[in-house]
Amino acid sequence: MKPLSRIMAIVKKEVRQLRRDRLTFGMVVGLPVIQMLLFGYAINTDVRHLGTAVANQAGTHLSRQFIAELKQTQVVEITDFVETANDLDALLRRGEISIGVFIPRDFDRRVGQQSRAAVQLLVDGTDPTILGVANQLRTMPFGFDSAHRETGAQQLIEVRPFYNPERRSPVNIIPGLMGVILTMTMILFTAVAIVRERERGNLELLINTPLSSTELMVGKVIPYIVIGLLQLALILGVGRLLFDVPVRGSVLDLYLAASAFVAANLALGLLISTAATTQFQAMQMMVFILLPSILLSGFMFPFDGMPTFAQYIGEVLPNTHFIRLTRGIMLRDAALTEMLADLLYLIGFTVIAMIAAALRFTKRLD
Repeated sequence: MKPLSRIMAIVKKEVRQLRRDRLTFGMVVGLPVIQMLLFGYAINTDVRHLGTAVANQAGTHLSRQFIAELKQTQVVEITDFVETANDLDALLRRGEISIGVFIPRDFDRRVGQQSRAAVQLLVDGTDPTILGVANQLRTMPFGFDSAHRETGAQQLIEVRPFYNPERRSPVNIIPGLMGVILTMTMILFTAVAIVRERERGNLELLINTPLSSTELMVGKVIPYIVIGLLQLALILGVGRLLFDVPVRGSVLDLYLAASAFVAANLALGLLISTAATTQFQAMQMMVFILLPSILLSGFMFPFDGMPTFAQYIGEVLPNTHFIRLTRGIMLRDAALTEMLADLLYLIGFTVIAMIAAALRFTKRLD
């Protein structure tokens, strides 16, 4: 009985310590519930409401009927009307839409002839899921298209995939994976930074220095920015050599975007380190952020297809904006100036997180 009583004494001690450690207790109870609710509602492979722009050059009753029936499918969410196919191409390149619908001037005649497609869907093929949904649209029945179906003539809709016509998964995955890897490593490095200083007793040395909180935070961040950029070079090299993933845009633009993203993650990691009291707690909080960064950023599923509340959460995450930047620059040859909103968000996130971390940090042992 003595061994059992000793074991039970340790069990009681651990339970009491867990009860006192509110952050860990909250993670134990809250993390599974929140993740189940969040991902149970947010993850949906039945893609709907993809951002879509229309160039209706026909302007006829029949073309407007087609647009109305296209809306009724709920697969697309028409956000803009433009004049030409070049306008659709520009929106695709900037990542503002997933599908462009081009209706030519002779739309009515093409529908009657049944010899060639009457509508072109210009699709962002960087995500094979979106391309698959567009191909489903091509086979959907439309009210005025019965003659095509009865005669076996060419289908009403022609799908034109842009940027990844081979539908190679690595082309879509590698640019997104860059964000996931950098999120995991950068937050992990800095999330334990202040906690490690406290646990090892190094904080005593910092107390006696003239460093301000801001200076300490910036000093912690700079070395890891260099590490993050080295990781980016490694990922790009492996992606190019092993998977033939292109970099169609400016490498300088890509590194500028990556610098802003790395800084944002490092600032977030420092903020976590000021809230955690142990390295274990810091890693728990990192995991809590990492999972949404994978599932709600557009890395695994098309961002437009997620529920609205999940998109709101995703918009807060730096990885969402970095994935847009990397896929735009690497795959669509978009310039950084065309996606300034995402870059400015990362810069603003960094500033706010750094200020919050500096305010929370106090140079004291407790």
